[in-house]
Amino acid sequence: MLDACYQIGFGWSHPNTFNLHKATMYEKWGMMPPAAESPPSGLSTQFSALGLARVVAGQGTRMVLVLQALRTLLKLGFSGCTALLVGSLVMEADVPPWLAAAAAALVGACAIAGLFADRRVVATESRVATGLSDAMAHRLASMPARQIQALPAGGLIVAMQRHPEAVAALVVGHRAARTMMAAGPLIAALALLLVSWQSALLVVLLTPVMIIFFALVGETLHRRAEAQERAFGRLAGQFSDRIRALPTILANHALQAEEAKLARRLDAYAANTMGVLRIAFLNAAIIDFFASLSIAMLAVFLGLGHLGLARIPGFHDLALWQSLFILMVAPDFFAPFRRFSEQYHAKAEGEAAAAALDRLFEDGSRPFMPSGMLEAIDLSLPAAGMVAITGPSGAGKTTLLRRLAGVDGAPGPMSGGRGRPSWIGTDSFVADGTIAEAIGSNADAGSTRLELAARSVGLLDDALLPGGLSARVGANGASLSGGQRLRIAVARAILADGPIYADEPTAKLDAASAASIRRALADLAASRPIVVATHDPKLAALALRRIDLPPRVHGAAT
Repeated sequence: MLDACYQIGFGWSHPNTFNLHKATMYEKWGMMPPAAESPPSGLSTQFSALGLARVVAGQGTRMVLVLQALRTLLKLGFSGCTALLVGSLVMEADVPPWLAAAAAALVGACAIAGLFADRRVVATESRVATGLSDAMAHRLASMPARQIQALPAGGLIVAMQRHPEAVAALVVGHRAARTMMAAGPLIAALALLLVSWQSALLVVLLTPVMIIFFALVGETLHRRAEAQERAFGRLAGQFSDRIRALPTILANHALQAEEAKLARRLDAYAANTMGVLRIAFLNAAIIDFFASLSIAMLAVFLGLGHLGLARIPGFHDLALWQSLFILMVAPDFFAPFRRFSEQYHAKAEGEAAAAALDRLFEDGSRPFMPSGMLEAIDLSLPAAGMVAITGPSGAGKTTLLRRLAGVDGAPGPMSGGRGRPSWIGTDSFVADGTIAEAIGSNADAGSTRLELAARSVGLLDDALLPGGLSARVGANGASLSGGQRLRIAVARAILADGPIYADEPTAKLDAASAASIRRALADLAASRPIVVATHDPKLAALALRRIDLPPRVHGAAT
């Protein structure tokens, strides 16, 4: 089972990584590992949160179902004994001495079975959530650093903190409620059938109506839950961005304005969450309405029959204990529907969380282009001049750029004998220190060249970088915006002498800054090769040649 669990949920990576992760899992779960193995060929590397969760939850969920079914049977036994006991007392008939003891024993056993079932639900959900968290940790450990860096901060925060519990609730609590919604009413209907098939038919006829409401309300909840999951990811990302840029916010006395923005977004998120919960409560109210209606109808029919006011088939010729039994069992018929309705929000939230995890941890090692397409692209690059890689989002522009630059392991076509290459992007590394040290870290440049390079990209005119070249930045540019990081990377490339690889160099810039970057790159292209991946038509227009990628290529970065 552990092999299937790893295959379904963790995905396969390098053989050494596979064996290390699997050994860790065997140690964690107290199992003896077999001989060293390598991942079998042909297995999918796609992350599947639901697949892993279902494997881990399998045995625990089955035990939950056994305990809940046992509780239902014990409850029916208690109802039968109680109905016999009360009916006999009211009719002044002889009461068997064992009946009261049997009723007390059954209600106690029912409570114990319910306690163990609830404890098993909590334990199994905790095990599933822990397994998913471990799967994500192993997945992150096997992913390339650049792929981890490309993950949205907000989505990753939500994934690590909230999604495992949501998926666990889906595969354990919701699955148990769904199964009992099929088994529980069937058991109750069979018990009613032993006494009066008309009463069983009455409650069964209301079942399709409730299922229709489940379908209508469930679809609405599903859409709302997916929207809330995306909104929470954006909210977490915005909060993370504000924390990172806190020094800049404080320097510009913008703390109150940013607090007001976050407060408005939090209020909007809370209002939407309450809207989702209102729909879930409406669904529960609908179940309560139909349950109350059916029980009231049963009570009226039974009462009229016992009073002799009406002769309704199946209701007028019953003993008192039989009528009491019907009224006690009827709520048990509808109870599983109500429990299922209470789990509908967990279903919608869990499915949205599983889909988000699959998107977040999808395998980035798959080919970014169909077989043969890469060979069809002319990758010959000039000794000097600009080449633009264009195409829609998801086409693989960044992936192709990294391959050309040799970032992903294989040496790029321009990497030999042309000087040290420069990388320009929002993920460019910025060391702790001053702006001057960040720009000149890879080049022997005097203060005049540093100042000219910084001025050409507008760094000395940036009001958010007081002090010019002496402005301090945190470790890895913690206090810099994406646009400032881009301009530092461009200034650093100006001082270097090798080829330049630029990933969206004009993104996140205002019009004036983007124009300065385009001018700088056009000047540099006169003496050395430059490859840019861009959506900017003005920058692409400066290129000698364009590599236009087609849309919809799986596994690619943009």
